[in-house]
Amino acid sequence: MPTTLTLLADGFEEIETVAPVDLLRRSGVDVTIASLADNRYATGRSGITMMADTALKDVRSNLYDMIFIPGGQGVKHLRADPRVGEMLLHHHQAGRWLAAICAAPTVLYDAGLLEGRRYTAHFSVANELGSILANERIVTDGKITTSRGAGTAVEFGLHLIALLVSPAKAEEISKAICF
Repeated sequence: MPTTLTLLADGFEEIETVAPVDLLRRSGVDVTIASLADNRYATGRSGITMMADTALKDVRSNLYDMIFIPGGQGVKHLRADPRVGEMLLHHHQAGRWLAAICAAPTVLYDAGLLEGRRYTAHFSVANELGSILANERIVTDGKITTSRGAGTAVEFGLHLIALLVSPAKAEEISKAICF
């Protein structure tokens, strides 16, 4: 069973977090949600508080098939935490998938992982990401996949299933949710 680590920080975008996590879990992917906060709680941009499965400090040394980073204002906390960049580099060097939506590609950018790659992100961070493919909903280049925002969250979740499990499983889940 493939594994995914989802990073959670105060200010996360709820749709961009919950939709892909839900879809990945429906497909059989073992998703661990890790909060930057030791108490495992994070409050999203719309005031929804979630409790993560674990704290980031407890899974830092684990290797997952994918790290998934949702967007929202919480991205500023992810960018400021050196553990996040270290984990991304470690996973990238191990040939694992990295996925980011909305403003989260800036976290990949800070880690030096977008140089020479095709990617997309939310228009609000276009000034930081000079090579953004602003009109693309999802872009995959090598083992890095990015998406634009809340409006692409379900599509992105299905795309992640296709990458981690299979296109057939993504199609099965898509039909089951009437997408």
